[in-house]
Amino acid sequence: MEVTPIEHWLEIEAGIASLRSKDGTEWETDLVFKKPFQLSKNVEFMVGVGPQWSSASSFGATAVLDFMFWTTPQYGWFVEPSYSYAFNRGHDRNLALNVGLLFALPPR
Repeated sequence: MEVTPIEHWLEIEAGIASLRSKDGTEWETDLVFKKPFQLSKNVEFMVGVGPQWSSASSFGATAVLDFMFWTTPQYGWFVEPSYSYAFNRGHDRNLALNVGLLFALPPR
């Protein structure tokens, strides 16, 4: 889920994910503060950082780059590479790539 409290300056994204493996299920949540940049009428770029919590490795930090391509004003797609670092004893690190569809909600 993403909200824009300050237009063109700040977007806040909250996420939750379930990661399953043979050892069990791990839950991960994050809260990312992003700075948006409008590269063209149909292309947006955001850079963000924020805290992360994992049921397996406690607290950490995450950094993301978010590229959004709007094919129409209501629909588009995104590519989001991210890097996470846990502050636990093992200092777990993650590198991820998310790709998906965008659906704009109508304005109020």
